[in-house]
Amino acid sequence: MRVVASLSIEGEKGAGAHNLRKRRIEIVSLTVIMGAQWGDEGKGKVVDLFSDEADLVARYQGGNNAGHTVVIGDKQYILHLIPSGILHDNCDALIGNGVVIDPAVLAEELDALIAAGFDPEKKLKISANAHLIMPYHKALDHLQETRRGKGKIGTTGRGIGCAYGDKVTRQGIRVLDLVSKDRFVEKTGEVIDFYRPLFEKVYGEAICTVDSVMDEVWPHAERLAKMIVDGVTLINDALDQNKRVLAEGAQGIMLDIDFGTYPYVTSSNPSPGGVSTGLGVSPRRVDKVIGIVKAYTTRVGEGPFPSELTNEQGEYLRAKGGEYGATTGRPRRCGWFDAAVVRRAVQIAGLDEIVLTKLDVLDTLETIPICNGYEFDGQKTNLYPLDRHNLDNLKLTMEEAKGWNQDITGVREYDGLPEKAQVYIQRLEQLIDCPVSAISVGPARDQIIRRTDRFLP
Repeated sequence: MRVVASLSIEGEKGAGAHNLRKRRIEIVSLTVIMGAQWGDEGKGKVVDLFSDEADLVARYQGGNNAGHTVVIGDKQYILHLIPSGILHDNCDALIGNGVVIDPAVLAEELDALIAAGFDPEKKLKISANAHLIMPYHKALDHLQETRRGKGKIGTTGRGIGCAYGDKVTRQGIRVLDLVSKDRFVEKTGEVIDFYRPLFEKVYGEAICTVDSVMDEVWPHAERLAKMIVDGVTLINDALDQNKRVLAEGAQGIMLDIDFGTYPYVTSSNPSPGGVSTGLGVSPRRVDKVIGIVKAYTTRVGEGPFPSELTNEQGEYLRAKGGEYGATTGRPRRCGWFDAAVVRRAVQIAGLDEIVLTKLDVLDTLETIPICNGYEFDGQKTNLYPLDRHNLDNLKLTMEEAKGWNQDITGVREYDGLPEKAQVYIQRLEQLIDCPVSAISVGPARDQIIRRTDRFLP
């Protein structure tokens, strides 16, 4: 904890006067982990690694449209809603109010962890005002995507955007509604009545009944209700007690609803603004923001992707990197490192440092192309454009780094990396104007090269 200011305000003495106590303004340890490309950068492994130093890990946005993969020994764990810190004995976990929760999916995830020998229900807490993904959200998601036809966004079909839509239109059903069956039934009926004309007259489909929703959702109500907490108080109390808190995001900044490649984006804010609104913490509490960046670039679903490779080089990256979605299994689109994309993320998030992942995927390449910027309508730019229109006129400016043609999966010290690998890392640091604090050279917990003694302040 660092005291950054000491403020004393005292009013005049006497009737009507205000006597204000001396207040110490303190900043404590809240570190934010966020993807700095289009998601799938390896946040699960990094959060798991950092959780060894944390007391609490809190997820601040997204839903089960994200998959965080953690490899421990010879076992792989894929988490969709539960923060990756749950795999550490010393670390508690919070699903924040900015997350949308499918009760059945969360229950299935809990069961999988219990079967693997963990005790997640002892440590997991759920913010009372987090919103629920309901069966009609998933049905509507599929209907909307089908109707878009060639203009489809490429959603996961999990109902994420529709749940956020109900949240914004103020008819969402929240976790706290699981504590009262009567209230849950009443609110569910109201929303179904609202959606019935849309389903029947626009899409020509029948909407689910209240009874069918109850059959799917209510069996999980009592179990999840036991984990409900005032998430805002929980996280702020932890910070007040000088506990180290890690905020975990899903997706990546280029999928942010405000700053990403709209409309081919997610329905929440993976960028720093989502931390404050998704957890109920002041921006002044944030000590450090760490971006996770892949040593090349991938994207799942539709939308612009300037450095995409649709040839054998793209197939090589996909095969070597195992680039298939942890949530959907869809093959990821692959391309070379795009510095303009990461620069935009650095700009938006004010990233303090980068963790570079999957560097080992490039081990056998003789040369490694890098996109260092664009030419757009005759003008050079080093930032990804916010306007996606006329991207056909966008031309990549490229450079090449020499490959190291050597297996680095066993390297654990930076100086042990081949010189050409170090040169590649240093060039990326120059291009994005942000230091690389760690490098992942494989999926396992210990396949990490640290350039700092500790990650959390």
